[in-house]
Amino acid sequence: MMTELKGRWALVTGATSGFGKATAHALAAHGCHVAVTGRREDRLMALAREIRERHAVECLTLTFDVRDLADVRSILGDATDLLSHLDILVNNAGLALALDAIQSGDPADWDQMIDTNVKGLLYVTRTVLPGMVERGSGHIVNVGSIAGHQVYGGGAVYCATKYAVRAISDALRYDVLGKGVRVSNVEPGLAETEFSEVRFKGDRKRAGSVYDGMTPLRAEDVADAVVWCLTRPPHVNIQSLLILPTDQASAYAVNRRKP
Repeated sequence: MMTELKGRWALVTGATSGFGKATAHALAAHGCHVAVTGRREDRLMALAREIRERHAVECLTLTFDVRDLADVRSILGDATDLLSHLDILVNNAGLALALDAIQSGDPADWDQMIDTNVKGLLYVTRTVLPGMVERGSGHIVNVGSIAGHQVYGGGAVYCATKYAVRAISDALRYDVLGKGVRVSNVEPGLAETEFSEVRFKGDRKRAGSVYDGMTPLRAEDVADAVVWCLTRPPHVNIQSLLILPTDQASAYAVNRRKP
């Protein structure tokens, strides 16, 4: 028997674009109420309007940066009504910056990736998880990456953060064993979102070249995977789901068709 999402509450971090935005819509399409977080308030407000109008569910906006523990505690932690009945957490907020070797990398980029992808995930999880444990139910989905399995040149720090997401997900299952909380790690390969544009700091031509000659995943494909994990029967936990486009066999092997 599938787990029903209708009428439940989910929190999706990094919901202003890409996987987060698509996941918020996918959950709402199943009748799930959603709370969405991000740094860009205008995008959050627009998303909330879309969700309410299109799916007829409730949508709460929480504007904060997951890197800021004080904000996580004051804004999310003070949302006591939400936390008292939150069933689902999708830790999606994350980013990659640059593609530089360690010897030429910018430590500011490293800090932002580590603070967002690892510490931000921990801050939000720490705030949300006690309520789930107390109620004896809940599901946390962490959005990882193929980079959590295979490293590549120029990606040392980003890959390290996604290896960390995988390790945290695996260890968290021990922490909540017997508590009624499920933990899944959804790990996409090449997907065409704002990811590469952010990585290359607004260089759209370079960002677009990442997907030249191949068909990448769409944000909706990853959102579908998240929903599939969440809707498995209560006795089933999808621990890890690695999802790649057909044109990709590994972090290195990509089929690119000639123009």
